[in-house]
Amino acid sequence: MLGLSPLWRYPCQVRPLRYSINVTLDGCCDHLAITPSEDLHRHASESINQADALLFGRVTYEMMESAFRSPNVKQVGQDQEDLFTRSINAAKKYVVSSTLKHVDWNAVLVHGDLDEAVRQLKSESGNGLFLGGLKLPLALAELGLIDEYEFVVHPRLAGYGPTPFAGLSKFVNLKLVDQMTFDAGAVAMRYVPRN
Repeated sequence: MLGLSPLWRYPCQVRPLRYSINVTLDGCCDHLAITPSEDLHRHASESINQADALLFGRVTYEMMESAFRSPNVKQVGQDQEDLFTRSINAAKKYVVSSTLKHVDWNAVLVHGDLDEAVRQLKSESGNGLFLGGLKLPLALAELGLIDEYEFVVHPRLAGYGPTPFAGLSKFVNLKLVDQMTFDAGAVAMRYVPRN
């Protein structure tokens, strides 16, 4: 078993864009089909804390804000879900949306050409950007802008979708670079695109 490295660093001049998604064995990535655990919350908190900022589309931003924004959370304690809540509340966020006119929750709207805007964010110095969601990652995979893909596969069959990257127009060949097994049986597998 390989363990995920504590810092995902690249020896290059750009900040890497890292995508992570929880999926069932049959590919469902509906958050209601996933059973969270302490070690999964810890892993997600560590990933968020190591990134310079989060990159979300509108749907993911609104879903995460409604679930984890501090005023919406009754009380934050010391368990791993609470630490995840603190991490996501503190994180800087970039939100790609053509319909939102205003964001807060430590967020900035990203406007204009997606390719150009994300390349600009990646060109800034730092440890990297952390990406979640479905539609935005699909668009960024099409543009070849995702530097790492992490799939946290849960030992469950859901029997329904949605699935990540549905509608991708071309194959993206990946190379496994790390994996880690969690207490509840989920396995995180980290990949980089093959050149």
